[in-house]
Amino acid sequence: MSSNTPSQLTRDLRFFLTVPHGCSYLPDREATTLFLDPQEQPGQGVYDALSLLGFRRSGRHLYRPHCEGCRACISVRIPVQDFAASRTQRKLMSRNADLETRIRPAAFHEEHYALYARYIRTRHADGDMFPPSHEQYRTFLTLDHPYARLIEFRLEGQLLAVAATDLLSHGVSAIYTFFDPGLEFQRRSLGTYSILHQIELARRLELPHVYLGYWIRQSRKMRYKQDFQPLEYLDGRHWRRRIPLTNTPLS
Repeated sequence: MSSNTPSQLTRDLRFFLTVPHGCSYLPDREATTLFLDPQEQPGQGVYDALSLLGFRRSGRHLYRPHCEGCRACISVRIPVQDFAASRTQRKLMSRNADLETRIRPAAFHEEHYALYARYIRTRHADGDMFPPSHEQYRTFLTLDHPYARLIEFRLEGQLLAVAATDLLSHGVSAIYTFFDPGLEFQRRSLGTYSILHQIELARRLELPHVYLGYWIRQSRKMRYKQDFQPLEYLDGRHWRRRIPLTNTPLS
């Protein structure tokens, strides 16, 4: 990554705010999103810098929450070298040792979309991504850029899960994972396993962090992120160890 600071790399970029809209995670709140001008074509250095400032990628858009009077969304990352799998996580890695993995460019594949559509209809029929569509999938998870990857997880050729991930200069960014929602695969905890796999990927690539996006203390959907310890959180412009799991001022 460039020796310039994140602020120096991003100071000439243009950003916009969305109008307030319903929060996807806290039903009694409104959310506002800060996003990079879609006309910008940021290089790897800018994306790396924005990630250090808490930005995430969705499709070709880089964004972060910017909600007045609310600090519920906390950017978190795993320091790879210090991560120690729990007993449960070690069992999970052993249980999934029979899976084959393959890293591919983040291009559209009908097989991936079919699994995604089944996952959304089964697991997230009450969410913002329902109903699934080809256009929605392409906009969200495909991108023609060298840093964008899709990791396939297969059992004897059968596609069980796909993890969208970005390769940054300072870490792996876990974008989204979808998987076979069948009851016969529940014990594999494929969502959790995909993160464990990305931690190992970061270790192999000698990258120091795995970025997990935003953790929200009141959101049940986000609780799994605190199972990966130690966890670092973004406090303003500084990453600190030991995320405050209780007594965090949120407004």
